[in-house]
Amino acid sequence: MQEPTPLHQPLPDHQRYYNAQPATSWERFRRRLGGRVVKAFLTGLSRLGSWHPAANPNRHGVEVLRNIPYGSSQQEHHLLDVYRPKQRDGLLPALLYIHGGGFRILSKDTHWVMGLGFARSNYVTFNINYRLTPEYPFPAGAEDCATALLWLLEHAEEYGADPHRIILAGESAGANFATMLTLTACYDRFHKPWAQEIFQANPKIVATLPGCGLLQVTRPDRFFVGRKLHILVQDRIVDIATNYLPEHFNQPGEVPLADPLLFLEEGHAPDRPLPPFFVLCGTKDPIVHDTERMQTALMNLEVECETRFYPKQGHAFHAMLWKKAARQCWKHQLDFLQRHVPPKAI
Repeated sequence: MQEPTPLHQPLPDHQRYYNAQPATSWERFRRRLGGRVVKAFLTGLSRLGSWHPAANPNRHGVEVLRNIPYGSSQQEHHLLDVYRPKQRDGLLPALLYIHGGGFRILSKDTHWVMGLGFARSNYVTFNINYRLTPEYPFPAGAEDCATALLWLLEHAEEYGADPHRIILAGESAGANFATMLTLTACYDRFHKPWAQEIFQANPKIVATLPGCGLLQVTRPDRFFVGRKLHILVQDRIVDIATNYLPEHFNQPGEVPLADPLLFLEEGHAPDRPLPPFFVLCGTKDPIVHDTERMQTALMNLEVECETRFYPKQGHAFHAMLWKKAARQCWKHQLDFLQRHVPPKAI
């Protein structure tokens, strides 16, 4: 796998397209159409899967409490679902799940499989919505994730979850958010008020599971150097950066909470110990290199990290449970949780 492009190195002329030249009308149309096609496909796939008999929570001894407000707005983007085992003999570990979708699409409803998958293994799972781009660029989604975590600290016990055993998990954009929340809990150097509030609350993060993560939003061009990615894939990657960080997408380090990977690579010693990480990705994922870099950054910080790469698998493959690799991935991450956060009621 290739080496990353140095972040401040000037790009070759043929790579300056996304950084210097404004998009043409055709390019804007193509990106907009591509985004709608991807959203329709993934939403339809999720809905189709939910009709399968095995998707019925009752078959797995799980109950689902839907559309619980975690913010004051009462709007759809500030709702969460709770997936929990019906039979509980005490407080179980709490897992905050943050869905992916390039910060722009999808929801807790498209990610029902994640809530069900963890809850059937005795983790009370809080599956959240958050504000999406382009209407709400950074830091809106990050603020919402922080609000959800603070809400969880206050209300976990009401839903049978232990507020002193919190797992953060997410895939793609959600992996970015899960990593970002972990940093705000362990480092007292982020000056956003919501980040300071997290650090002062001192949540007990006992494990972090970022899957297939886009862990650096800035400099999307780094994925294209020396690689042949389809133009529609390039469009999706660029849209993420330009919509999430419209003012800073080509300025690495300007917004550290949007680039948690870069912050980790800088080697800052945490004020509180970082939890163990389970990091996963498919080898055919266009953004796999962020996961490779994450593994190295955590090792350099001497943070316990189990990293799994799944051959020939694409982006967010572990949501596609008909695949053998997806089922293997679930076994690996649940084994990891069993070792570090055994789902024993207290």
